[in-house]
Formats: sequence, structure tokens, C-alpha cells
Amino acid sequence: MRAVGLALVLALAFAWAGAAPAGAKVFMSKAEALAWAFPEADRVEDRSYVLDDAQAAAIEARAKAKLESRLVTVYTGRKGDAVLGYAFIDQHVVRTLPEAFLVVLSPEGEVRRLRVLAFHEPQEYKPSDRFLAQFEGKQGDAPLRLARDVHGIAGATLSSQAVTGGVRRVLALHDVLVRQPLLAQHRP
Repeated sequence: MRAVGLALVLALAFAWAGAAPAGAKVFMSKAEALAWAFPEADRVEDRSYVLDDAQAAAIEARAKAKLESRLVTVYTGRKGDAVLGYAFIDQHVVRTLPEAFLVVLSPEGEVRRLRVLAFHEPQEYKPSDRFLAQFEGKQGDAPLRLARDVHGIAGATLSSQAVTGGVRRVLALHDVLVRQPLLAQHRP
């Protein structure tokens, strides 16, 4: 009898442990995402930054969202010498599990489009394409407040908050790492 009880407990434990990652889904690899971001590019350059204290503080203050990492990669799509745009992959925890999404910006820093790359929370909480489309056309000076400027996802408030904070982070990263240095280069 004890052996049957132990076998049942072990079977339930393995079933529960195996069920946890069932909601986890990777939708697109980094290479696929960058090809989607810049379909007309002849090359995509990547540049990694380790943010210093001042940069991290400026980004967090502007984004009103905490940075998950001080290591940031900026992807630049190019065709010849022309910059087609910039892309950032934002990775963060939604509730208890991670999400990664790609934000594609115009050369001027306007959101062109977004794509969820991986979502490990239950799939019913995954941000829809319709939700993500709300961010298109937004720039660094847009307030992006949930329930004011951005309509949330019914039943998925944490996902709505995570994406909104992530887009604000990306816009702040673009401002600090791309826009401000470009402006400084063109000052007399």
C-alpha cells in the first residue's frame, strides 16, 4: 500500500513539474526577429553597451520602469550607408516567468512595430498583435500610461504593465544611447 501511495505521489509530482513549462513558448529566434524587423536591410549591426550609473538612472527615471540588466544591445538595420531603423529586445519578468519582445524604431526613434519573441506565462495572458499595435507611432516624449494612453488587456493586467514599461524602457534607451550621442556629434 505504501508503495502505491509513494508511486502516486511521485507520478503527481512529475506530472505537475512537467506541466509547468507547457505554457512556455518561443515564437521567433533572434535571427528571425531581426530579419522581420529589417526586411530590406543588407546588414544588421549590433552594438552592446554596459550602462554606467548615470545612464541607468536616466533611463529608469525617464521610463518609470526598472532596468532588468545594464547590458544592452542596439541592433541597427542598414541598407548601404542609410540607417533603416533600430531594434531592441526587451526581456523582463511578467509575473513570475519571462517574456521577450522586439521593438523596432524608425531612425528618428518612433515605434514602428513590436513582436513577442518568447512568452513563458500561460498563453492566455500573451499580448495580442492588436494590443501591441497601440504603441506604433509613439515616440520618446509620449507618456504611455496604462488605462490612459494605452488600453490594457482584459484579464492580463501584468502583461499590459510589462509591455508598456518595456516600450518606455526601449524609448529611453534609444534616447540615451542613440539620439543624444547623434545630436552631440552634430553640435558645433
